[in-house]
Amino acid sequence: MSAKKMTVLQILPSLVAGGSERGTVDVAQALVQAGHRALVISAGGRMVNELHDKGAAHFTWPSDSKNPLTILANSQKLVAFIKEHQVDLIHARSRAPAWSVYLASKQAGVPFITTFHAAYKGKMPWKRLYNSVMTCGARVIAVSKFVSKHIAENYEITDWRIVPILRGIDLSVFDPAKITAERKEKFLQAAGVPAGVPMILVPGRLSPIKGQELTLRALAQVKQPFFAVIMGPDQGRVEYRNFLNDLAKDLGLRNKTSFLPGGDMPAAYAAATLVLSTSLVAEGCPRVPVEAQAMGAPVIATALGGTFETIKSGETGWLVPKGDLDALVGAINTALKMSPEERARMVRAGQAFVRANFDMKQMCAKTLKVYEEVLNEFKADK
Repeated sequence: MSAKKMTVLQILPSLVAGGSERGTVDVAQALVQAGHRALVISAGGRMVNELHDKGAAHFTWPSDSKNPLTILANSQKLVAFIKEHQVDLIHARSRAPAWSVYLASKQAGVPFITTFHAAYKGKMPWKRLYNSVMTCGARVIAVSKFVSKHIAENYEITDWRIVPILRGIDLSVFDPAKITAERKEKFLQAAGVPAGVPMILVPGRLSPIKGQELTLRALAQVKQPFFAVIMGPDQGRVEYRNFLNDLAKDLGLRNKTSFLPGGDMPAAYAAATLVLSTSLVAEGCPRVPVEAQAMGAPVIATALGGTFETIKSGETGWLVPKGDLDALVGAINTALKMSPEERARMVRAGQAFVRANFDMKQMCAKTLKVYEEVLNEFKADK
């Protein structure tokens, strides 16, 4: 099937920002570069233009809706879409659209696969049923071993259908050699970082589960010079953003912190002395630790979920227990006190680790291989 042109449809709630969105665009680009057709259905978002630039086609649907009637309507619309665009395979990346895909694939007679981007919680029977559609694909891609284990332990699924594929990043974008001194200086000025002061970068959307409150409380106990940049959109959480601003002032960090909604991420990492990723919930395969290491920035992250697979604690960065203020303060102090030789050794180890395990090209090649395997099986069963 690899020699035949594939038409692959990816469907997800939106293309605003996030790991599943990034993966969708990356895989679409890989499909186009390999001579295939890449189609994407979502409710839209700022990444649609990037998707178009990669040569993929986007269709705006209410695929973000959890309303059962909308899900059913989308499934019927999808049957016609599959026939019109001669779709060979569908890749569902979230639960609500996966239900539409599940229903439509049976009527249209095309296979589908799914990706578990997180360890979905579901203690109540109705929630487990809602989540279970993600195990109905011909293959179920898991973004980490942590997620693979979660799927195997919580759902009735044969092991061979679970395919672990670590999230990759574009190493041509996250390449320290491409960051000029001017780019770094431009970022530092935009962030208000004083000259000569070590910069601590805290990337991620502003949300209580991302641990920004804990981070600020830890920074208030750090005695060494630093300036922290809290970098990420509030996504409408204005009250939380205001809370963090007020907390920074109350903790005496008014002249030691700034908040940026976004910016040049590669330059931000390259300019950072240290990166913090203090999530309070387990993530499937967080990108921040990987991106930071690729750019040569030591990183401290929470020892939860897929994060264990993104950092070798003590070698490429540090892992600290969830919500442990003292451990976080201690790790920050250790990082800021590193000698140039210790830092250089950690940077080299981190970059080698990322190149070996988190290259976007590897992720895309493995994903396209899954597509081809499923289509070959489907063709053989006809």
